[in-house]
Parts: sequence; C-alpha cells; structure tokens
Amino acid sequence: MRVYSGIQPTGRKHLGNYLGAIRHYVTGQEQAWAAGDEAIFCVVDLHATTVAYDPRELRDRTYDTVALLLAAGLDPERSILYRQGDVPEVPELTWLLTAVTAHGDLNRMHQFKEKSAQQRELVSAGLFLYPVLMAADVLAFRADRVPVGDDQRQHIELMRDIALRFNARFGATDGGEPREILRVPEGVYPTVAARVMDLQQPEKKMSTSSGSVEGTLYLLDEPKTIEKKLKRAVTDSENPPVIRRGPDKAGVSNLIDVLAAATDRTPDAVEASLQDARGYGDLKAATAEAVVALLRPIQERYAELRGDEAAIEAALAVGAEKARALARPVVADVREAMGVGPRRR
Repeated sequence: MRVYSGIQPTGRKHLGNYLGAIRHYVTGQEQAWAAGDEAIFCVVDLHATTVAYDPRELRDRTYDTVALLLAAGLDPERSILYRQGDVPEVPELTWLLTAVTAHGDLNRMHQFKEKSAQQRELVSAGLFLYPVLMAADVLAFRADRVPVGDDQRQHIELMRDIALRFNARFGATDGGEPREILRVPEGVYPTVAARVMDLQQPEKKMSTSSGSVEGTLYLLDEPKTIEKKLKRAVTDSENPPVIRRGPDKAGVSNLIDVLAAATDRTPDAVEASLQDARGYGDLKAATAEAVVALLRPIQERYAELRGDEAAIEAALAVGAEKARALARPVVADVREAMGVGPRRR
C-alpha cells in the first residue's frame, strides 16, 4: 500500500497542520514500512510559487518544514522525503495531464476562487493549474493512499477523475478495455480534529495566512504562549456553561475536538470526562496541558535538527533520487501512451 502526501513550506506550521496531516504521515509511514512498500512525502516548493512570495523566505521555510517533519517522526530510512522542485518528472507530468483536465473543473476549485480573490496584482496561471500539479505529485508515484486534511477532498476527487480519464483515453487495449497506466488513489481523511478551527474565530479554519495570531497555535509556540492563547479562546455565553459539541457551540466544539485528538480519545469520551467541570476554564486548562505535552518532544527534536542545513540538504538529495527512480517509469509510460517522444524499442 503506497502512501503519498505533500505539505506546503509556506508559513509557520500550526496545530491544525499537525493534527490534520503531519501526524497521519507518520502513521502512513509505519503502515507502508510494515507492508514492505513506500511512504512518500514531499515539501511542495513549486506549489508555493503560485502566489506572491519571497525567494529567500521560501528556502528558509522549506528547511523549517523538513526539520518539523523529521522531528514529528518521519524517518528517511523508512520513507521517502523529498523537495518537489528536485524531481523534474513531476512538472513534466503536470503538462501532460493538462490534456485530460477540463478547464471547467479547474474553474470550480474552491481554493482557486479563494486565493485568486486575495491577489491584488496578478492571478497566476500556476494558481489555476495548481490542482493538476497536485495530481501529478501523486500520480507520478502510483500511490494508493493520500493522507490529507479534510479541506483537500475536492482536489483528491479531481485527481481521481484525471487518472480515470487518462486511463480511458490513452490506456485502451486492443479489446477496448482501459488499462491502468495511472493508479487511481484514495484520499485518507482524519476522523477527529479534521478541521481545527481558529481559537478567536471558531467558525473559520485555523490558518497561517488568513487566521488570527491569537487564534492560531503554532507548533513552535512556547508552553506559556499556548496556555495564554487557549485561556483566551472564544467559547460562548451559555449560563451555566455546558461542555458539549453542537452547531450552536463552535468554540466549545473546537476545544473538545482538539483535546480529543491530542489525547487519542473520542470527543464523546472527552465530553464525559468533563461532566463535573466547573466551567469552560477547566476545558481550556485540560486542552492546554494536552497540547503542550503533545508538542514538547517535537519542539525539542526540531531544535536539534534545524541548525544543520547541510544535513537537511543531504537527506533531501537522497529522497530526491529515490523519488525520481519511482517517477521515471511512470512518466515514460505516460509519454508512450500519449505518443510523445520517440517510440519505445
């Protein structure tokens, strides 16, 4: 069972990134290793160029992200960790896949609508083609499973459609049946804390780019900062306070979900454990304690890794070679099926 996932190197990583994605990367790595297959993880620096950015900051954030992934438990000996820009087969496949990608599908992508509305000077063609590059990221490796946050469902469905359309158009055998040139992957979504919400605006997803600083728990926040942010988290004015989930209790529901994910419990179990709580203060204190404990070992390991950029580059170089070895035959198959380049001998 081959697992693939990518992560943006932009912005400081927050708790939502960890609970919604990074933690599941490590689980996927261990499952793939036990099955004797590959778990492939990518820092998607090419995706980061689709909006306005600072080149120096992009490189620094890439190192930050790689160090965090390693600190969280990704192991280059047990998985493939590479930087997107180091594998040229992926952008080549992106262009080839545009032949079976509908303009209308791309125009309906929620992320394109949101990000293009934020661009004041230029809405890049790269931003429009972002989902095709994301599809190429995965399809280049014939991955079976893609652990992602809940907000990526639309991209995964488009990725599957592209693979199916390619196979139907270019993979037909003499008998007319399509053959699987490109693997059709499955998205894997977290069941708890799939969308961690902003602590100050609990109707909005926690985000580095569009969220509030006070409402965002960064993975490298100091314990006192975490405690302070959670102490000030928005709940509601219900009197007496009732610790329960519900559409009318967005802030409380968010805290319950975070506490459940941080302690590997179900939200129902968290609610039951807090039935005798004195109020929302107890919920906030318990959540802060759990988040601090969850992040402490990651923060300590990150501090050890981040200072050695040469070692990070060496690890990425090894990962890129492994990734290219997997992607080359896939791209060769796609080129042959499409009639691009010389005929195979």
